[in-house]
Amino acid sequence: MKNIQVGIIGGAGYTAGELVRLLINHPQAELNFVYSTSNAGNKISKIHQDLVGSLDLEFTDTVNPDVDVLFLCLGHGNSVKFLSENTFSENTKIIDLGNDFRLEADKVFNGNTFVYGLPELQREVIKTANYIANPGCFATAIQLGLLPLANAGLLNNDVHINAVTGATGAGTSLSATTHYTWRDNNFSYYKPFTHQHLGEINQSVKQLQNGFDSDILFMPNRGNFSRGIFATLYTDFSGSVEDAKALYTEFYKDAEFTFVSDDELHLKQVVNTNKCLIHLHKHNGKLLITSIIDNLLKGASGQAVQNMNLMFGLEETTGLNLKATYF
Repeated sequence: MKNIQVGIIGGAGYTAGELVRLLINHPQAELNFVYSTSNAGNKISKIHQDLVGSLDLEFTDTVNPDVDVLFLCLGHGNSVKFLSENTFSENTKIIDLGNDFRLEADKVFNGNTFVYGLPELQREVIKTANYIANPGCFATAIQLGLLPLANAGLLNNDVHINAVTGATGAGTSLSATTHYTWRDNNFSYYKPFTHQHLGEINQSVKQLQNGFDSDILFMPNRGNFSRGIFATLYTDFSGSVEDAKALYTEFYKDAEFTFVSDDELHLKQVVNTNKCLIHLHKHNGKLLITSIIDNLLKGASGQAVQNMNLMFGLEETTGLNLKATYF
């Protein structure tokens, strides 16, 4: 097949930079344009400096409406605005990395339905979709930790979650909590129990376990590292840890990037990869689930390319066999 012609909107941010890196090494994709009004005319490698020597393409402030797939890497709430002001071919598939279309109430836009793009939950639906709402980063790690229990109807009590994300999770715009002098040697929580990803997490859990009516109590934290999410979740579980491992292994038996580990986990195992690793531990009636991902890859751009592969009938792993920055 001919190379997939790709357009990226909002090209200066972290997720767009990761998309460019992945796509220039993808055997069946070709960057057609990278749109950034504030950087138009500048070389992409001037902003994404890891790409020096890898491509000479410049940012543009015009779009090609006939690309095969469009990735939206805009701030939350801006995808609706952009698509309202710009028209693309009816053959152009769209993958939105923001949160504009993730919830059931928001999934239909201009007569087009956005499919929630968590492959481990929606693989077959994604294959035939033209519009994808890519999951949030915290939401990806947490859902992959919970879905096997929901699928078995075993989430019958409150779920407690403590998850830490790296500084890239806040994007490139500076704020009081992203400056090096604040973030270095520091740790803090934010949006306790009210994080915006809770909506999509609850939605997916109820998709598998319709009667779920307990609370998901989520404490998000800022870590003093650049990238990665380390999530620990616990809830009541009457079975043994072996029972839990059997559930999770069966649920993810066909998953290309999600794996259950017998050993305790650490972030370097997944940073720079599209993997999610899960570890299970049982203590006094509580099942502890550890779920780790790279927030910019499995939590954003890597998962977006995974969805593109599914939409275009490619092997799911195409362009995503990445080595962890383990040492």
